[in-house]
Amino acid sequence: MHTMTRAARAYEVSSSHRSLREQEADVFRRANGALRTARDQGIVERVRAVADNRRLWMAMIDLLRDEANALPEDLRASMVSVGLAVQREMDRAAPDFDFLISVNENIAAGLSGAP
Repeated sequence: MHTMTRAARAYEVSSSHRSLREQEADVFRRANGALRTARDQGIVERVRAVADNRRLWMAMIDLLRDEANALPEDLRASMVSVGLAVQREMDRAAPDFDFLISVNENIAAGLSGAP
């Protein structure tokens, strides 16, 4: 069996034992890993990490704006506001990586149900 096929199958099996919310939290944790690594690297690494984080937040905002989203409207609106603040920070010439990491950590903790 091809290594990628085995890896994909292992991920599929492990994912089936975790809630969707926990899997979503993992996406924010992975984005944070990239932001932490890139924070002290060169411009290419920082730009790549911010671009990946931007795609994550754009997708999240799109999902929150979807009328079919079952979350309460006030929570969705608050989360969109947070996402827009994150996007404004990412638009800066020198984004505050600590701010971006902090927001992502809080979202991951909320999704995980962590205090």
